[in-house]
Amino acid sequence: MNDTTNLSRRKLFFGAFFSAIFALQIFAQTAPPKAEVRNVTDEYFGQKITDPYRWMENVKADETQKWFRAQADYARAYLDRLPMREEILKELNSLSDVGTRVGGIQRRGNLYFYNRRAPEENDFRIYVREGLSGAERILVDPDKIASDGKRRSIGGFSASQDGKYVSYISSIGGSENGELRVVETATGKDTGELIDRARFGAGDWLPDGKSFVYNRLQKLAPDAPPTDLYQKSRVYLHVLGTNADADKAVFGYEVNPKIKLETMPLPFLAVPLDSKYMFAIVNSGVSPNSELYVAPLGALKGNSPAAIEWRKIANLDDEVSNFDIYGDDVYLTTFKNTPRYKIVHVNLKNPDVKQADIVFPASEAVVESAAAARDALYVQTLDGGTRKIYRVDYKTKKAEPLRLPYEGSASIVGTYPDVDGVYFNLDSWTKSSANFLYDPKTRTATDTRLVPPIGIDMSSLEVVNAKARSYDGVMIPLVIIYKKGLKRNGTNPVLMRGYGAYGIENTSPYFASGSLPWLNRGGIVAITGIRGGGEYGEEWHLAGKGATKSNTWKDFIACAEYLIAEKYTSPQHLGIIGGSAGGILISNSITERPDLFGAAVSAVGLNNALRAETTSNGVPNIPEFGTFKTEEGFKALLSMDGYHKVKDGVKYPAVMLTHGINDPRVEPWMSAKMAARLQAATASGKPVLLRVDYDAGHGIGSTKKQRNEENADIYALLFQQLK
Repeated sequence: MNDTTNLSRRKLFFGAFFSAIFALQIFAQTAPPKAEVRNVTDEYFGQKITDPYRWMENVKADETQKWFRAQADYARAYLDRLPMREEILKELNSLSDVGTRVGGIQRRGNLYFYNRRAPEENDFRIYVREGLSGAERILVDPDKIASDGKRRSIGGFSASQDGKYVSYISSIGGSENGELRVVETATGKDTGELIDRARFGAGDWLPDGKSFVYNRLQKLAPDAPPTDLYQKSRVYLHVLGTNADADKAVFGYEVNPKIKLETMPLPFLAVPLDSKYMFAIVNSGVSPNSELYVAPLGALKGNSPAAIEWRKIANLDDEVSNFDIYGDDVYLTTFKNTPRYKIVHVNLKNPDVKQADIVFPASEAVVESAAAARDALYVQTLDGGTRKIYRVDYKTKKAEPLRLPYEGSASIVGTYPDVDGVYFNLDSWTKSSANFLYDPKTRTATDTRLVPPIGIDMSSLEVVNAKARSYDGVMIPLVIIYKKGLKRNGTNPVLMRGYGAYGIENTSPYFASGSLPWLNRGGIVAITGIRGGGEYGEEWHLAGKGATKSNTWKDFIACAEYLIAEKYTSPQHLGIIGGSAGGILISNSITERPDLFGAAVSAVGLNNALRAETTSNGVPNIPEFGTFKTEEGFKALLSMDGYHKVKDGVKYPAVMLTHGINDPRVEPWMSAKMAARLQAATASGKPVLLRVDYDAGHGIGSTKKQRNEENADIYALLFQQLK
């Protein structure tokens, strides 16, 4: 009931050939700056671990900054001279300028709000239109938020229930830790609200249209350790036109004496549309399950927050991941005793999840979420990499699949208490995304035209859904994409992608037109559904988490061996890429099997897992990766720490590590230390590059230009190394 917010190869001309020879001569004459070794030894449960580059963790120190700059300059010079980079960048720019990109759709009455980026624009803006066919107009332009010359991006927005206001997050340089602002829909004018320490969401509006609740981080002392950043956060109530520093905390750490919260869990309040209830959600930040409470919405006004009578619906051990509400009925997505999830129902007159009745049972498909509309409950599943939506009658509980306009993967965008049916997006590998409204009376879906088609032809692509047998016999899903007519002769350059963390699936279809510069030049893209992800539910997630994390890269290695055995490629032509938590995947793949890959890219990668807990975002991630404060956790972290597995004298593949200096999720030194260690250790003579973007973070908030330039660097380097 709320919005749901997830190449035949081209021959080189003689000029390019001589340019490449000249470039290689330059590369031979120069080298990236060496990093000084200053060993620091820690002891964990009787085992000593030596860290040669601990000093780099002080990123603000002058010597660290100097080393970063020198590395970034070297990488930039190397990449700029690659013979294919400019033509690839030109193609990426051309592709990204085709069509208008739209996402984040929210409906309020007859108003539709969404993020939009036109061909000539570099970043997304917030737009509004009246009715599906009404003229659209801009509400928020990130380039005009402030006049201080700093690049800002929009991190998320929330339209008030009456549609009169929109709150949104603005952050600088991809940092994500931004400011919450409000704009008036009718005039497009800023209301003057400016709330700092806003990180998690743009708030939930109350029905009065003049106030909203939002999560705010605690105000830290100048000498506070970075690990305190996300601890002790609270939910506050803000009324338009008032001083945010006087906002009242209504839920969270030490707010209600009857609800004892530790310092780390993140508290949120959800205010469903047209509901008399509010819901409190407590989550670690990365766990699939949350605690869930309910209270009358009216309790927010005029009462002490400590006096609000919250009723608990679910504990963490009830394993509830999501919910929606229709009237007094709550529909919960849970993996309790069903690792592929199911939907259960409770009535708020007796909201005990242990007494819940099953509405949508578990099956071979993964049940991802449920959304309540006026006519029925709509359930989204993931089955063999493709998403489906079912309509479940409130009374009979009969479930029937939606008939789709064409073959594709259907994802719920939103349902509303005053509308029958469901808004959903339909995605495909070869057809651009479209937004539809399903009408239960006619059992048909109509294109809303909110998401315009992208005029890029992908029909020449072949998509193969394969499975690779891992070391322990488990079959791993693998999507292989290439141009029709490609010959499987073992010489094709392959870019194999992987992630494998947090229960996030990786293999469902999406329109990846940005991969065409790779595919058009004879490349193959392979996308892996390794353990740790969510392809087969929570069981699949747990099989690549903590003590079982090694399954993640062993599955990835099995996928590589499959591609080689099936003559798609060979080791010298095989490149791999992973980002964020995928840095664990990449760093362990190249240290366990350096002979299997020709090149590797770790983007904003978590390469030094043993030290993650010492960072601001490391504490929230303890439920996923573990803690070095227990012997079991230490052993798990050490086993997944690629940095500590690098050995001197090994012939490692070419490696590029990329990072945004403003990254709030993975510290930039994670890539710096890994680059330094590999540069000192490798005996292959292949490059190890540290690419640094000084106006970016984790990738969220990066502009079209930034993304195109990074992808051009990646493709050009891989073509050079995998030829």
